[in-house]
Amino acid sequence: MAKWKVTVRIDSDVSRQNFNDLDSAMAAVEAAADEALSEGPLSTVKAFRDYAPDQLVKARIEVAGKGLFSPPKAGVDIQGDGGMLAFTGGVTRKPLHADSREEIFAAIRQSLEQ
Repeated sequence: MAKWKVTVRIDSDVSRQNFNDLDSAMAAVEAAADEALSEGPLSTVKAFRDYAPDQLVKARIEVAGKGLFSPPKAGVDIQGDGGMLAFTGGVTRKPLHADSREEIFAAIRQSLEQ
């Protein structure tokens, strides 16, 4: 039985994969992030007000563990300008502070291993 689920949301497309170990799940997270970043930045969106690319989420990649009560959850938001914001939690997200790409994925892994 798979222990980790990776959910990737890019625009309106949603995909899910199951993995038996955290290493494989994190490799899938990094690959999905690279794919989203390779597509280039988003343009400004004009609605009731203007939304700059750094205010838009281009992709959300989440990793969830299996468990009945409070399974571990963490992930990364790829912003429209190419920035990345790591978070932990599901409904109530808390930011994970990291400065570089490597630190972002290390922080996600650490929060899932706790």
